[in-house]
Amino acid sequence: MGARSLMVQGTGSYVGKSLMVTALCRIFNQDGFRVAPFKAQNMSLNSCATPDGREIGRAQAVQAEACGIAPTSDMNPILLKPTGDAGCQVVLNGRPYTTLSAEKYYALREVFWKAACESLGRLKETYDIVVIEGAGSPAEVNLRDKDIVNMRMAKYAGAPVLLVGDIDRGGVFAWIVGTLELLPEDERELIRGILINKFRGDISLLRPGLRFLEERTGRPVVGVIPYINDLRVQEEDSVALDGFRVGREAEVKVAVVRLPRISNFTDFDPLISERDVSLRYIKSPEELKDADIIVIPGTKGTIYDLLFLRETGLAERIIEERGRGAMVVGICGGFQILGKRILDPYGVESELRTAYGLGLLDVVTVFAENKATYRAKAKVIKGTPYLEEGEVLEGYEIHMGQTEAEDYMFELTRESGGKTYDGVASEDGMVFGTYLHGIFENNAFRRRLLNFVRKKKGFPELPPSNVDPISERQGEYDRIADVVRGNIDMDFIYGLLGV
Repeated sequence: MGARSLMVQGTGSYVGKSLMVTALCRIFNQDGFRVAPFKAQNMSLNSCATPDGREIGRAQAVQAEACGIAPTSDMNPILLKPTGDAGCQVVLNGRPYTTLSAEKYYALREVFWKAACESLGRLKETYDIVVIEGAGSPAEVNLRDKDIVNMRMAKYAGAPVLLVGDIDRGGVFAWIVGTLELLPEDERELIRGILINKFRGDISLLRPGLRFLEERTGRPVVGVIPYINDLRVQEEDSVALDGFRVGREAEVKVAVVRLPRISNFTDFDPLISERDVSLRYIKSPEELKDADIIVIPGTKGTIYDLLFLRETGLAERIIEERGRGAMVVGICGGFQILGKRILDPYGVESELRTAYGLGLLDVVTVFAENKATYRAKAKVIKGTPYLEEGEVLEGYEIHMGQTEAEDYMFELTRESGGKTYDGVASEDGMVFGTYLHGIFENNAFRRRLLNFVRKKKGFPELPPSNVDPISERQGEYDRIADVVRGNIDMDFIYGLLGV
């Protein structure tokens, strides 16, 4: 295992571990190193398909993009996708492995540990530096003997650890000191530096606190990272949607239903760049008022989230809004929900063997035991006002079901082999569904869809945006790297790596 390793752990969840790994990956890449990200175990419903048709957490795909490399399942060998309050689907080495309760998962942890070590070994044989991300907090004393992602991995990798705390949430000094106090001495020694993240204000007022931390912990504060406004890095945790709304009123109002088991909500990030779009995530029927486009996104529990729509009155309201002239779009699980029926003969998702959808599309979905995970190109074989026959769109599939229809819009060619058909639209084009995640990253399609709505509202059409989502993300990685590089002791970091 030749590569040097550096690990980023946090005082808790959502303190900025993923972002710090992304920034460091970009900095190392800018400095000429072959670098890769790694997270032994991730829990997320926002995932990504790799070029070879495997599934990993969205954060590691983002980090790979920041490294300038394609994502692989070795970067996230264990992905946990919650299916309810007490269980989750385990994706092992990019493939569905089993669905387990937490207790049964821990009984298999040595199987997962072995897979994680093998993946890290392959990365270390290929790259100069591997930046490892921890999960949650290393100080969860009730889980220490079950750990395979934090200190146990740091020891195995021989990786010095940077501990990140979020000052914006308050209590950062207690968090950092408490985390170190709760670690046994052999694990405490692995933490070599402290990072303060999301700082706002006059740093001179913070300096006494920094001196306290260094004196109390014996570790240097190697960086104070300012709060970065308007971050445009794809998130993997739906907590990022709390209070989310594009801060403008615009001609085209898009409402994305925030399903309880929402997945791959980053599908809609490209819409944020369009200045004529106002995007919001909604939970109640009342919030659909004035929506021009209603989106039902992907979900890890299609049948359960369909029941949620009915219980909350959203199902009825979506149908009503369709009747009043709103456009309704379904992606992946949302596509399945738009159909007439969902059949689950093998109990893949629930105890219900038949569920009745919203009936806005003439399709029937049958859940299969095998999961489709592919990057794909979709050739339009049936045009609509926003799809030109013969054009090719790019995206990826992650789904358990097959949706049967008489008249598909796309012929899908999968990167890892094989062809199939996908996508259905209503006769007037006001309802359409597809399995193609990432469809809105296709600039020409995105603009035609928005212009279709603009025209119906009496607004003039706009030309396609000159902002490409992929190029925009690359620019954002550079921006974040510049901020972090300017506020962290990179000489210290390279010293830790022995570079």
